[in-house]
Amino acid sequence: MISSTFLGLAVMSTALISLPSAQDREDIPEFALDRPEIRSGDPIFQFNGRDLSGFYTYLKDSGYDDPKKVFTVNDGMIRISGEEFGGIITDDEYENYHLVIEWRWGPKTFPPRVDRSRDSGLLLHCVGKDGAAGSGWMESIECQIIEGGCGDFIMVGGAERPSLTCVVREGEGNQLYYDPVNGSPVTRNSGRYNWWGRDPEWKDVINVRGPRDVESPVGEWNTMEVICDGETITNIVNGYVVNVGTKASLTRGKILLQSEGAELHCRRFEVRPILKD
Repeated sequence: MISSTFLGLAVMSTALISLPSAQDREDIPEFALDRPEIRSGDPIFQFNGRDLSGFYTYLKDSGYDDPKKVFTVNDGMIRISGEEFGGIITDDEYENYHLVIEWRWGPKTFPPRVDRSRDSGLLLHCVGKDGAAGSGWMESIECQIIEGGCGDFIMVGGAERPSLTCVVREGEGNQLYYDPVNGSPVTRNSGRYNWWGRDPEWKDVINVRGPRDVESPVGEWNTMEVICDGETITNIVNGYVVNVGTKASLTRGKILLQSEGAELHCRRFEVRPILKD
């Protein structure tokens, strides 16, 4: 059951999303319905539907310039073409917040991921220099957006290596899967914590889809929520808690939405403060 404190978000007249009932998906574990009992307030930042006010852009190959128009706003949506690696980044830093985005995959993909799984990600608590981490990104803790892996955690190193603890079970190939019932706490400063339902047979190919995936099919909208409450990060995909990390070494920073070879549309991007009693 969802707690009334979560559904009745402060100053909100309706719930953010409708949580599917357990009967709709018999393969959903009970813990995936156990949403944090938090209240969040009016957005302190949100996409305005017209332009990228409050964001800036950074690309691996062109820095703060965007000659190929990787990032545009049309029809009330942010369109990220994916043609170059980089991201849109909030001007400001945030902590103790409830992030809500609505996104879907577009039809286009680009080298080097033309035939690979569509890929993006939300980088949380971004600190340090733009572009210091890999392909135009920042030191951060990533809530992954990728076909079959939405809600995975990835530690993105920059000048330092952020760390996170997750209760996990070990699968084949030393893969770690979030499992608060049968798992044990593991702390890492690199690599990935898979969400609980990620297909162990997952392949890096376009249109890959696992039998337990809770993300929507390509072209349909998804609602992703990330609750950053102190040192705890909770990833929620279409109403289901898919991953929880604790003891995060980063708790404040900018937020980055990646461009990583696949077209992505975003029609809602809100940062809401967590309200404390």
